[in-house]
Amino acid sequence: MTDVTATEHNRTLIAGIFAELANNNPGPFVDAFADDVRFTIAGSSVWSRTLTSKQALLDLLGMVRQQLVERIRLNVLRILADGEYVVVQADGRATTKKGKPYNNVYCFVYRIAGDKITEVTEYQDTELATGTLDAPAPAARG
Repeated sequence: MTDVTATEHNRTLIAGIFAELANNNPGPFVDAFADDVRFTIAGSSVWSRTLTSKQALLDLLGMVRQQLVERIRLNVLRILADGEYVVVQADGRATTKKGKPYNNVYCFVYRIAGDKITEVTEYQDTELATGTLDAPAPAARG
């Protein structure tokens, strides 16, 4: 695959995943992660960490989901791609079961290899997450 073809292929893959998320279908999102995905939440808060497996990622996402009335509704602002990297800028809206709004901003940097997401770096307002959500257990780190 040429770089241009790989770039467009990976951009289309991620755009399709986010379109399915917008339709409340998380299946393609979950299926796209490699079993040994490396997922980093940047920063220095209690949310900042690097997970090194799909299961650890799903456990963290499940813990967040349990605190919300419904899934975070992501609004994709832009998708940029270059070869194996795809960047998604988005904002999200949700309400916690305690009635608090959880409206965050995100920038995700995905690395794709063999049609699987192998690495993700997520940038978000971790202070908002800390002030709105129950923090993940220290045992869930790493």
